[in-house]
Amino acid sequence: MQLFKQDAVEWLSTLPDGSVDLLITDPPYESLEKHRAVGTTTRLKKSKGSSNQWFSIFPNQRFEAFFEQVYRVLKKNSHFYLFCDQETMFYIKPIAEQVGFKFWKPIVWDKVAIGMGYHYRARYEFILFFEKGKRKLNNLGIPDVLEEKRVYRGYPTEKPVALIETLIEQSSSEGDIVVDPFFGSGSTMVAASNLNRVPCGSDISSHAHEYLMQRIGMSPDSCSPSNYQSEARF
Repeated sequence: MQLFKQDAVEWLSTLPDGSVDLLITDPPYESLEKHRAVGTTTRLKKSKGSSNQWFSIFPNQRFEAFFEQVYRVLKKNSHFYLFCDQETMFYIKPIAEQVGFKFWKPIVWDKVAIGMGYHYRARYEFILFFEKGKRKLNNLGIPDVLEEKRVYRGYPTEKPVALIETLIEQSSSEGDIVVDPFFGSGSTMVAASNLNRVPCGSDISSHAHEYLMQRIGMSPDSCSPSNYQSEARF
C-alpha cells in the first residue's frame, strides 16, 4: 500500500502516463456545504459529534484539471468510477466527456436506509461509470443498482468496503494498480488490498491518514509527513 499526503491534482501530476489500471474516488464536493447548510447532512456539521473539519471542499472549478490528470494516468482500456450526488453529476459529466472519457451510466448505490432531508429523503448515491478506450466488465451479470448498507459512525462519507470490492472485481485483475486520490476513510485502499490489487492513494487530511492507519492496524506515528514520499513512482 502506497500512501501520499498531497493535493489530489498535484499528486496525480507526479504519476507516469498510462500507469494506473483503475481509479475509484469520492471527492468532497461543493454541494456538501449546501446540504450541510440546510441540515440534510447533519453528520457533516462542525460540532463535537461530527467530523466535517476532517476534510476541505474540492471546488467545482478544479474538476477540469482533475479529469485531465485522471485521463492521462489511466491506462488505455480502463475504467474510472466517481462517487457523487445528483447535483454534482450534472456539473461534472460534460467536463469528463470533454476531456475524453466515455460516460456509460450512473450506477446507483442503494444504502438500504434513508438519510437526512425533507423532500423524499435520500437512500441512494450515484457512482458515475466512465471508460477510457474500451474494456469489458469482468461479470456482465452485475446490475446497475448495488445494495450495501451505509456506514454508521465512521469517517465522514465513508463507503462500504464490499461496495468498492464490487467495482474493483468488475474492472481490474489481481496485481493491478488501483488508485484513489481522495482516499478519505481508506475503503478503496482496504478493498484493493483484500482483492490482491496494489492500492495507491493520496489525501491532504492528516485525519484521513490517522484513520486509515488505525483501520489497518498501523501506528499513527507512521502518518508523519516526513515518512511520505514526495513523488509516486510505479
